[in-house]
Amino acid sequence: MTAAVMLLLASSPAWAGPTDQLREYTDQVIKVLDDPALARQDRRAAVRKLAHEAFDVTETAKRVLARHWQARTPAEREEFTQLFADLLERTYIARMDEYGGERIRYVGESLDGELATVRARIMTRAGTEVPVESRMVRRGERWLIYDVLIENVSLIANYRSQFDRIVRANSYEELIRRLKHKRDEFLNESTPRAPRSSG
Repeated sequence: MTAAVMLLLASSPAWAGPTDQLREYTDQVIKVLDDPALARQDRRAAVRKLAHEAFDVTETAKRVLARHWQARTPAEREEFTQLFADLLERTYIARMDEYGGERIRYVGESLDGELATVRARIMTRAGTEVPVESRMVRRGERWLIYDVLIENVSLIANYRSQFDRIVRANSYEELIRRLKHKRDEFLNESTPRAPRSSG
């Protein structure tokens, strides 16, 4: 067994609690953000991969769509989950782009069966503290994030009210159209443009 595999196993024990698991995800993201050798695109790709591993996107998607989830076919649920995963990762990446060396202090956790809440405070460079609460669900041996509250504002509640408004005012199809449009806009922004010819 290689030293790297040994290190990975040591840092991620099967019995890790929700706070340990969250600390591990966060430390990995900070390590990526603090790496001066990484180009912006590589940094974003690495953060995206970590977000994919840390979040239970299906659980989050189901809670965000709320009562509209029941009426959807399995194929529609799959499509929505994928589009929402893209949106979530873009939001996460945008937040990480604003990162300026803040540090995190974990202040407590509470367990309720397969669910957990981990409370932390982000220490800003200005010396203020921002309360952050991560809601997690147990999946096998791992704890995954399904909601984040920053200063008591829930990520799920925020998207739920936006999406519900669009579905009720227009239609579910309109919500999907807008999510696809946002995704395509982001992909166009992310694609390096060919240099213009001076001719």
